[in-house]
Amino acid sequence: MLTRKQYELLVYIDNHLRDHGISPSFDEMKEALNLKSKSGIHRLITGLEERGFIRRLAHRARALEVIRLPENSDDDAPETPNNVTSIASARKAPHRTATVPTAFAETGEAISLPLYGRIAAGTPIEALRDQSTMVQVPAALLGSGDHYALEVSGDSMIEAGILDGDTVLIQRCEQAHDGTIVVALVDDSEATLKRLKRGRGEVLLEPANARYETRALSPDRVRIQGRLVGLLRQY
Repeated sequence: MLTRKQYELLVYIDNHLRDHGISPSFDEMKEALNLKSKSGIHRLITGLEERGFIRRLAHRARALEVIRLPENSDDDAPETPNNVTSIASARKAPHRTATVPTAFAETGEAISLPLYGRIAAGTPIEALRDQSTMVQVPAALLGSGDHYALEVSGDSMIEAGILDGDTVLIQRCEQAHDGTIVVALVDDSEATLKRLKRGRGEVLLEPANARYETRALSPDRVRIQGRLVGLLRQY
């Protein structure tokens, strides 16, 4: 049996992995569960890990994998807050982990995506549009819609678990909610991978590394090219 807070955290992590392709930060988990300190999140994660519901992936930032979900139905589950979806509802969508290796089971269905080139996760650079290079991606990692892949260059998103050399999987879109990690095209000439925020009539492109500054741009200078849905990493 899980405590109410353990259940809420498991639901939140599972939903975040599905929506963003990476596990949430400790600050995001603390805010979602209305806790006052990160130490409470550490205790909840340890409890979920000991009970076999999640696994911490070694040597990776923000890398949690949901191994299994409890058998609770909506009626049996502890009451969850408004910003957390129930486990039963979460089962309707395919499960995703924070990161997956480039090699996968031969029996798994694979999809070829165009690898457009290196996108900056530091100083923005122009995104390459070379469709001659393809990357094989497990179909279960992708949802509906059109997708492409980009190789990450730089370290400005390391606190979001996105490292230099990673391959990010992007779902094409022109709109995204605040807090979503997106490919943003600036001035129709340079593309960058950043977290999208909006405020005071500006578009904010926020890094996940304290050494980098958030860029504040007028909306007419920024076009959304897609949102992050997954990540591949080689070892």
